[in-house]
Amino acid sequence: MKKLFLLIFFFGITSTGFCQLKGSTFEEVDRLQQTQKRKIIVFIHTDWCQYCQRMKSTTFKNQEIIEKLNSDFYFIDFNAEEKRDISFNNQVFKYKPTGNNVGVHELALQLGTLKEQIVYPVLCVLNEKNEIVLQYSNYLNPTDFKVILEKLQE
Repeated sequence: MKKLFLLIFFFGITSTGFCQLKGSTFEEVDRLQQTQKRKIIVFIHTDWCQYCQRMKSTTFKNQEIIEKLNSDFYFIDFNAEEKRDISFNNQVFKYKPTGNNVGVHELALQLGTLKEQIVYPVLCVLNEKNEIVLQYSNYLNPTDFKVILEKLQE
């Protein structure tokens, strides 16, 4: 009887929509855009940013947001301090050290700079031609993020 209960419990959990957010890399999105055009949502963050971590643990754990991002957009979770070279949109972007053990990626600067500075977290939305259509630099709770997603689909 216990085994039957556990089996039913397991299938109940997996079928009720506990899906995970599908993240892509910039290189993967370049390839995916060739077969199915979608807007790209880039979440630019750092490991030390408390608002970034809060957004990861609240907004990006919301099931409605996960389902909408997975089905209608390409999502890139991008650490602005990523050290690897990134090929995107026929260009190569590199990490730029700014001091002793600190720096920022060129691509983060290109996508996340607002009013000549970058403040984390940054939400950058690119259209199907990889052009910036929205930049937002601040914490977004699930409710506000849903509103943005709905407007992007209009």
